[in-house]
Amino acid sequence: MKIEVGKTAPDFTLYNSDKNAITLSDHHGKNVLLLFFPFAFTSTCTKELCAMRDDITTYNNLNAEIFGISVDSPYVLKKYKEDQNLNFNLLSDFNKSVSDIYGCLQAEWGMQLRGVSKRASFVIDKNGIVRYAEILDNSGDLPDFDAIKNVLEGLVTRSQG
Repeated sequence: MKIEVGKTAPDFTLYNSDKNAITLSDHHGKNVLLLFFPFAFTSTCTKELCAMRDDITTYNNLNAEIFGISVDSPYVLKKYKEDQNLNFNLLSDFNKSVSDIYGCLQAEWGMQLRGVSKRASFVIDKNGIVRYAEILDNSGDLPDFDAIKNVLEGLVTRSQG
């Protein structure tokens, strides 16, 4: 399935690193940034998520809730979140269903590991509409943070206008 900008984001419920169920539609009224990443404790994923941690004030000011999503278990994500002092939710897509629905499930990753999330970013507005979608084929690449911020800034400006 391909997620299209301008369409309603598929709803889902996943468990976070504290084993609490998080449902996307419960966050209507806020902008949401979904960041799919291959694996906790890998270099590029850590660089990406720590960049979000370090710039959390910017995202908070843009009325954006950040969710990092990977196929790691909630237990692995809990340790990773603690080790990296991450200040946003990490969600476990252990069953790979949400990565599949969002079109970012990679058939085969390095070392013949199958069913890993591609690095992908989706901005969903306060009404649940996808406003930005980026799926990267190279797991060593980082999302376009500037483009993400520009889309979020536009959403904030539009809601104030």
